[in-house]
Amino acid sequence: MNNLNQKLAIRIGFVGLAPFVFLTLACWIVHPDWLGALIKAQLHYGIVILSFLGGLHWGVALMAGGGHENENKKALIWGVVPIFIAWLFLNHMLIGFIVQVAGFIATYKIDKRLYQSYGVPAWFMTLRLQLTRAVVGAQLFTFIAANVRNYTS
Repeated sequence: MNNLNQKLAIRIGFVGLAPFVFLTLACWIVHPDWLGALIKAQLHYGIVILSFLGGLHWGVALMAGGGHENENKKALIWGVVPIFIAWLFLNHMLIGFIVQVAGFIATYKIDKRLYQSYGVPAWFMTLRLQLTRAVVGAQLFTFIAANVRNYTS
């Protein structure tokens, strides 16, 4: 990937944080009657991003060719596990946020190991770490806002 595309990928990655940040801030400032919709939106967007991260594994595995057969199997399976688990708990605020925070952290750690075997550039994992930290923070602050502002589902 050339330098221009790397910069574009980094910019787009940070733009992808906007819904997380917006929804977190909104949970702290809107009327409590709106909290339920914002919390659901945050959980739904978390699932979308977990799905995207799984899709990256499919792309890397499909592009790798036959040289990494064992890693390809792991990548394809891992590509659907976090989204499936998060989807199961979508309608439970407490469990939903716990599962998503754990999912984002686990996804980063597993991605770091799997992507290394594929030779994914180091800058991408640095970006992933920064984005993962921001997403986890947004998820946690949304959960705290829901509890501080006495949201009941």
